[in-house]
Amino acid sequence: MWENIRQLITLVSRALFSNKTRSFLTMLGIIIGVGAVVLIMSLGAGAQSLILGQLEGFGGDIIGVLPGQSDANGPPASVFGVKVTSLKIDDAHAFKDQKNVSHVEAVVAYYQTNVSLSWRDNSHSTTLQGVDGDYLMVDGGEVATGRFFSIDEMSSNLRLVVLGSTVASELFAYNNPIGQKIKIANQPATVIGVMKERGQVGFQNYDDLILSPLLFAQKEIAGVNYLSAVRLKIDSADNIDESMEMTRQTLRERHDISDPADDDFSVRSFRDALALVTSITDALRYFLAAMAALSLLVGGIGIMNIMLVSVTERTREIGLRKALGATNRQVLSQFLFEAIALTLIGGIIGLIGGAIFSYLAAVIVRSLGYRWDFVISLSSIIVAIGLSTLIGILFGYYPAKRASRLSPIDALRYE
Repeated sequence: MWENIRQLITLVSRALFSNKTRSFLTMLGIIIGVGAVVLIMSLGAGAQSLILGQLEGFGGDIIGVLPGQSDANGPPASVFGVKVTSLKIDDAHAFKDQKNVSHVEAVVAYYQTNVSLSWRDNSHSTTLQGVDGDYLMVDGGEVATGRFFSIDEMSSNLRLVVLGSTVASELFAYNNPIGQKIKIANQPATVIGVMKERGQVGFQNYDDLILSPLLFAQKEIAGVNYLSAVRLKIDSADNIDESMEMTRQTLRERHDISDPADDDFSVRSFRDALALVTSITDALRYFLAAMAALSLLVGGIGIMNIMLVSVTERTREIGLRKALGATNRQVLSQFLFEAIALTLIGGIIGLIGGAIFSYLAAVIVRSLGYRWDFVISLSSIIVAIGLSTLIGILFGYYPAKRASRLSPIDALRYE
């Protein structure tokens, strides 16, 4: 048995290396296809680590309350820009009562809208976020210059603003913004502080943001009386589930809702956000990998065509082998093994090439200051080797079968 295997390997190696250029060009489709699958799987994992790393900036002890109902696997309508007015400031105040929601350390109410800013001849479009509550404790961040709102200012409609670092540089360049009056949608406001540079956290760019007291944003800018969101900071991640359920019960009592199916709000935790984003990115990653794997079909067709040509060119060799006693099974095994060897070698080269490009991409993204994990998973390796072998079997079987059925007499007479 081992002698037969050794002879088979010798025959296949001789056939492959006798025409190195053709062998390489035959493998090229497999190399590109497998490399693309590995690259997309790795880049998808890196992108997922980047997104999840950004979300982790919110912390695992935060509960978010959004207006509008949603199912367990999707965001509420307000996320898509649908105006939902069910969440009010009194709801946020109710969450601060430990009798309503236990384990709460801090609560922040938000109203968010897009605005245009101007100072002298400079202008900038950004997001205005009106806030009320322990903003720095819940959202984090530090003041670089000036100061933040006092408790009394936070609960008023005073025309005061704190700028993100990007907004400050866009409007004031090298001028000191503290004490300057800017216009927000043609409404004057005084700058009392500038936040330290923080960058992107989750889906929020904290540097390109302007903060104001909640009532100023609601009454003076937008003319509304509802909230965009409320966030609750819980004393421990272990108490998240209990606090979330108490938050739901509090809102149902306040909104006179008896059936949970009629909820006009959505309560989510950081864990829910992670699970949702993970499921979305996983689905996208595998979809793109499946699309890349389609290129392997092209490579498989190339393998089959070349093997058919090889069978035609080696017809007299096949006839001689069969005349000397080779069985149909031995001939079939030889040509099928050749096809598998071509695809397997191509798959290994594609795997190495995809890994190299993935590593280079990770190095470049990290050099830009982002978290990007270099991941070549076991599943990627199994897919690369498994698909390569499968393509070799599927597309190499017909040429091998055709070779095995040749009559030795007709093959020896072939010119």
